[in-house]
Amino acid sequence: MRKPIVIGNWKMNKTAEQATLLIADLLPELKTIPEVDRVVCPPFTALMVASQMLNNTGIGVGGQNLFWESAGAFTGEVAPNMVKEFCQYVILGHSERRQNFGETDESVNRKVKAALAIGLIPIMCIGETTEENESGVTKAVVERQLKKGLEGISKEQLETIIIAYEPVWAIGTGKAATKEDAQEVIGGIIRKYLSSAYGENTGQLVRILYGGSVNGQNAVEYFQMQDIDGALVGGASLKAPDFISIVKAAIKY
Repeated sequence: MRKPIVIGNWKMNKTAEQATLLIADLLPELKTIPEVDRVVCPPFTALMVASQMLNNTGIGVGGQNLFWESAGAFTGEVAPNMVKEFCQYVILGHSERRQNFGETDESVNRKVKAALAIGLIPIMCIGETTEENESGVTKAVVERQLKKGLEGISKEQLETIIIAYEPVWAIGTGKAATKEDAQEVIGGIIRKYLSSAYGENTGQLVRILYGGSVNGQNAVEYFQMQDIDGALVGGASLKAPDFISIVKAAIKY
């Protein structure tokens, strides 16, 4: 049985001081929901304070990116061990990184391997654009991202990876996928591909999340779907009541 997980991606929001206030608002309620894995992913400048405040609370901390080299002349980049110092998780291949910063399936694969090598749990994001969705190539795009992003990854490693399906057209737009459409991609394409490539048992163990305009109202519908194991939440993770309501909605069992 896959344990639900809800991850808050704060993106480029919240100073360290603001992060302190938000975490203080989140903590009392989040600590009472151990049935769901809860993770917050602040910007890099707030990771230290988040790590300190969430230590021994059962609530995880994640980075929003990393570079695959361990050290060197890579101005502006953050090495895996720098993320590991404060985090247990790391978001990789988010569509905003792919679209705005030129990340590719191949670079995502290198980052996934670097994260695994140092003991971080990768949250690997995949999803199609509006044009790809309207052209009917969602399956081909998602399977390509999975194949290339997971190249060289073993069964044992895959079992620790979290996959987040985020249709690009639904991120930050307020236009969420229907629960049926999300289930069709997550169950009918992603989990089916993983089961075919790695074996049915492994495919059933991997936690797959939906992301894209998730809020306290529609989260319940998504979490009712058989193959949706939680959510990668953007804007709604910046308001404590909204994020808490989504976490509560994920209590399935």
